[in-house]
Amino acid sequence: MPLAEHLRELRNRLAKAVLAIVVVALLAAFYNTQLMDFLSSPVPKCPDRDLAQSHGGNCAVLTFNSLGAPFGTVVKVCLLAGVTISSPVWLYQLWAFLAPGLHKNEKKYTVAFVATAAPLFVAGAYLAYLIMPTSMRVLLSITPETAANTLSLNDILDFTVRMILVFGLAFELPLILVMMNMVGMVTGKTMATWWRGVVMGIFVFGAIATPSTDPFGMCILAVPIIILYFGAVGFSLLNDKRRARNNPDALLDDDEAAPLDLAPQPVGDSEPMPALTDRADPGARRNGYDDVT
Repeated sequence: MPLAEHLRELRNRLAKAVLAIVVVALLAAFYNTQLMDFLSSPVPKCPDRDLAQSHGGNCAVLTFNSLGAPFGTVVKVCLLAGVTISSPVWLYQLWAFLAPGLHKNEKKYTVAFVATAAPLFVAGAYLAYLIMPTSMRVLLSITPETAANTLSLNDILDFTVRMILVFGLAFELPLILVMMNMVGMVTGKTMATWWRGVVMGIFVFGAIATPSTDPFGMCILAVPIIILYFGAVGFSLLNDKRRARNNPDALLDDDEAAPLDLAPQPVGDSEPMPALTDRADPGARRNGYDDVT
């Protein structure tokens, strides 16, 4: 396709993706109260606003800190719902735009990557939603008894979304390592030698990436990723063995010559060249060549 046709197709794909997001966001606007209650449900709420101070750090009161905060929060929640719920539509549009330029094996790897990445992201997001109540209770417990917690609902939504994104994307790390092994960028043996640095890096990442500063959230994020990492190492080792069985030259160095079979092989019967005196036309060419050639 010419460049103009590619740009036109890209415009159409983007328009369909944006339209799907907008339609779902408008539908989500009718359920914005339920969505905000769902996203703020991990927060332990005080039963009575006036009694918030008497509860100390055991609960919090959700508030809005500015006049335009309620509207901005509703818009943010609706757009988040639109992007999330309509993800099959805009992911398909992205795939439909890229697929014609991929080879058959690249399409196979891409489909396998998407089919595995989606459940891993959902698992990470679900784990984040499960541990958020505990993380919030740990953070709120630091509040002295003489103070009360009044939290902005907008900040709570940002906290929830960030936790879900961090956990979901962190669960994709083992999949990326497996795909690198599948294309030959890294071997399972090499990945196995990284385990000390990787485990340390995962714990450091868990401490930095999780919005909560408690060790509970760091460990809950780090332990599943470490298990998935060693699962990726095991898969890569098995894949390397399979690749070595199918490739007899896999153990050779780049500058090492492969063994040659020097046994003579029959070439079959050949048609004899007629003598020059036997030809009707001595100057005629045979197969495009004369006698001198």
